[in-house]
Amino acid sequence: MARRNKYAEDAKKGKLSKENLKEAIGLFKFILPYKVSFIIALLLLVLSSSIFLIFPDAAGEMSNIANGKGKWGLTLNQLGALLAVLLLSQSILSFIRILLFTRVSERGMADLRNQLFQKLITMPVPFFDERRVGELTSRITNDISILQSTFSITIAQFIRQFILFIGGIGFIFYKTPRLSLIMLATIPVVVLGAMVFGRFIRKIAKERQDKLASSNVIVDESLQSVHVVKAFTSEWLELKRYKQAIESVVNVSMRLAVWRGLFLVFVIFIMFGAIFFIIWMGAQMVQSGKMEVGDLTSFLLYTVFIAGAIASFGGVYEQLLTALGATERVREILKETTEPIDLSIAENQVKQLKGDIEFKQIQFSYPSRLDIEVLKGIDMKIAAGKKVALVGASGAGKSTIIQMLLHFYQPDQGEIFVDGQNISDYSLSEYRQNIGFVPQEVMLFGGTIRENIAYGKQGTSDKEVQAAAEKANAWEFISTFPEGLDTIVGDRGIKLSGGQRQRIAIARAILRDPAILLLDEATSSLDAESEKVVQDALNVLMEGRTSIIIAHRLATIKDVDCIYVLEHGKIIEQGSHAELSVKKDGAYSNLAKLQFELS
Repeated sequence: MARRNKYAEDAKKGKLSKENLKEAIGLFKFILPYKVSFIIALLLLVLSSSIFLIFPDAAGEMSNIANGKGKWGLTLNQLGALLAVLLLSQSILSFIRILLFTRVSERGMADLRNQLFQKLITMPVPFFDERRVGELTSRITNDISILQSTFSITIAQFIRQFILFIGGIGFIFYKTPRLSLIMLATIPVVVLGAMVFGRFIRKIAKERQDKLASSNVIVDESLQSVHVVKAFTSEWLELKRYKQAIESVVNVSMRLAVWRGLFLVFVIFIMFGAIFFIIWMGAQMVQSGKMEVGDLTSFLLYTVFIAGAIASFGGVYEQLLTALGATERVREILKETTEPIDLSIAENQVKQLKGDIEFKQIQFSYPSRLDIEVLKGIDMKIAAGKKVALVGASGAGKSTIIQMLLHFYQPDQGEIFVDGQNISDYSLSEYRQNIGFVPQEVMLFGGTIRENIAYGKQGTSDKEVQAAAEKANAWEFISTFPEGLDTIVGDRGIKLSGGQRQRIAIARAILRDPAILLLDEATSSLDAESEKVVQDALNVLMEGRTSIIIAHRLATIKDVDCIYVLEHGKIIEQGSHAELSVKKDGAYSNLAKLQFELS
């Protein structure tokens, strides 16, 4: 059965098209729950910006009043009092507007972050095989921060500048139509320049964001593997990698600065050149008596407003394009197909399985390595409550079998049955809640011992947690800690030894009480003393449940019901330890002789 690797393909970056813009606007759905606040904020923005448009005309009127040619019928004191009231009103409106926009952006982006994390946490394993954690982290932090700034600042800035632009044009056309035509002749040139420069700015802004995400990946990987870095004295290497990544960010940022600078130079040259020309013409009109000094003052102030608005459009346009690039990366994740996880399922709703397992002609290749067949026709039948072991060299397919049973991947061919039903037909959440997994490298969360044990069964009591710890032989060391179950284990359990982490993982599995238990070399990295304690805990855990054990140390699996020997993705031998040990020239017997002679 052919299968297309959808995860191996890089997502295509969208362009500034109607379709792409429409999809980006779709993110406004996250602020719909707060539409009342958003609409009020917009109305306040329009009102405060409109009030602001009165000030240039009022400044000109002051000059006219001073020259005895006032047109509003007000004295200087009356006009000053009016402006003070308008200024206070605008300040209050702006304060409320900022609070409302902040509320909308914070709440809306919090909802987006939650949905994006929900999407990530429910993605299938192949999705993570093709992506780095640091890159995904950048999506939920940097990209959404850009969107948050867009909703809270950029949109408001654009609307404000647009109102000032349109209102300013309206005032100067009404007051001084002749000078207005000269000033407005420069606008098409600036707009055309903005379109040309904006295309390059957007492309480079997206490239910069991608480079920054790559640098974050290096930080994430280096800090997660800091023990390996220090053990191999590779601090210099990681620093070199990060410096190179940051240098790439700097180089792209400088290219971006060049284009932004050129655009700013273009705008300044055109707009301010026109302003000085208009001042010269206006001065001639005042001198000839065709215009009042106050009207010229108002015109110049409105012209400055309009020029400032046009100049800001370039920056706003760049910010909007940067936000559009961020939405592309976020939308790529939001459009991915997740696993059918039931996030509302409760422990008491889980259908309990017996644990009969059957593999029928399973063939499989990893999505990231479709050219390499890992499993080649695996047939295996395990009765409920039986213990079986998988033995073989690294790369033989042992861990892959466990991952297939966990339903992390779909087989290319064949079927897997549990209790006579294809595992694809089960509710994925209910199915996995019947499985306990103890890996070789235990990953603990950075909270307390209690939280890590209870992770296997939420809502459990301290008494149940302690009972599970006792069965896992973990209580003997937990009880020696001053904080007991409240002991902080540190990042990934760094404050505990390997054997202690393993026993907490076993306690977590015991508390879950699974029908099927999967042990992936759970004792291979431990010393002899820790291995014995952990193995005793595992024996307690395996009682009465179907258990599949991956082991390199054959002494730990001598008592299992059946041993499957794998080689290059195929089962080449199966039987009990006694049966396989006496098989002449058998793969298992040769391995057993070698191990037991060395021991």
